[in-house]
Amino acid sequence: MNTWVRPILLVEDNPMDLDFTFQAFKEHGVANPIVVCRDGEEALQYMEEHHLPTDSRVPILVLLDLRLPKVDGIEVLRQARNHPVWKQVPIVVLTTSRENTDIEAAYRLGVNSYIVKPVDFPAFAEVVKTIKVYWVLTNEPPFRENNAR
Repeated sequence: MNTWVRPILLVEDNPMDLDFTFQAFKEHGVANPIVVCRDGEEALQYMEEHHLPTDSRVPILVLLDLRLPKVDGIEVLRQARNHPVWKQVPIVVLTTSRENTDIEAAYRLGVNSYIVKPVDFPAFAEVVKTIKVYWVLTNEPPFRENNAR
């Protein structure tokens, strides 16, 4: 049995949203390590470097913002869904965009869930709690081995 725990990949460029996310993860006892990519290009590089199902850095979950510098979240999602390993990784869009074109594009490309970020911390923390309960504790993703839960 492996002793490592798969990370959660957080693709987010906004420092305040990163702080909110880390605070909410801590508040709700998310034990998985968090890997941060601060733009779409960095996320694509991460995917390229960690592309084997046996790689412990392939995440249990990706939280993906759409409004990213260099490469937008829709393109990151497109490339993830065209990759034989990354297409199996659950991806949740966590963004400020309520635009129908973004929502439709994300689902057309195979996103697992689309969540609009709340602007206040208590509401944001509840969203993170819901993400933890479903995507970390309840869902059975591929490559699960020994995950923190």
